[in-house]
Amino acid sequence: MVSAVASRPIAFASTIDKEGNVNLSPFSFFNVFSANPPIMIFSPVRRSVDNTIKDSLKNVYDVKEVVINIVNYNMVQQMSLSSADYPSNINEFDKSGLTMLESDLIKPYRVKESPVQFECKVLEIKKLGDKGGAGNLVICEVVKIHLNEDILLDNNMIDPHKIDLVARAGGNYYSRVADGYFEIPKPFSKLGMGFDNLPSEIKNSTVLSGNDLGKLASLDILPSISESDLFKKENSIVIDGSASHVLAKQYLKNDEIENAWKILL
Repeated sequence: MVSAVASRPIAFASTIDKEGNVNLSPFSFFNVFSANPPIMIFSPVRRSVDNTIKDSLKNVYDVKEVVINIVNYNMVQQMSLSSADYPSNINEFDKSGLTMLESDLIKPYRVKESPVQFECKVLEIKKLGDKGGAGNLVICEVVKIHLNEDILLDNNMIDPHKIDLVARAGGNYYSRVADGYFEIPKPFSKLGMGFDNLPSEIKNSTVLSGNDLGKLASLDILPSISESDLFKKENSIVIDGSASHVLAKQYLKNDEIENAWKILL
């Protein structure tokens, strides 16, 4: 199950106990679940070996605060080192060589090397079971966000390549997310025609894939026949049938959806 549901973002959770002992541990059972209010959830599981609970979970029961630090490629090895099961009185910041930063609104420390750090209050902890491997949903509300300005674009949006996130897969595998980014424009402003409006000869094509058809179906208005004829004339295109599907597929590969339609019409 864990290998199939991948890759998963990583919550690098910094907590503290009543005595002030610091704990830093990564969790890939993690995600964001609400924007307003800003809610994140991560889930420390009970140890499979002896069915005990981890220090992070003990700490958020005692001090209902946590910093969720985002992990990128530059710190992934140090993050992995911190996941070792050190005794409760051992500071994983020291073991991993990461830098402690004081938070502004809560007690747990932030990770200086993390590109984005979320100071959070723990709203609720939901126990999912009492056997080894059972999760515990730690529901957190973000009260302050810190981010490194070096990861921003000119419009102050996060650049997915600059932030260079890593994600967890099964076993010992991770993925470097920036290597696999691609864009699909969301059909919010315009309604695509949909698969049901594709001509049958295109819908039943043996050349065009489901992804190809999805791109074609995302267009709301087709080019006119005159536009199609002009495009073919200007580009010396005289083909039809399955050959036109092959050429259209090449245009679709480059996201030239309108030109692909001009080939097909």
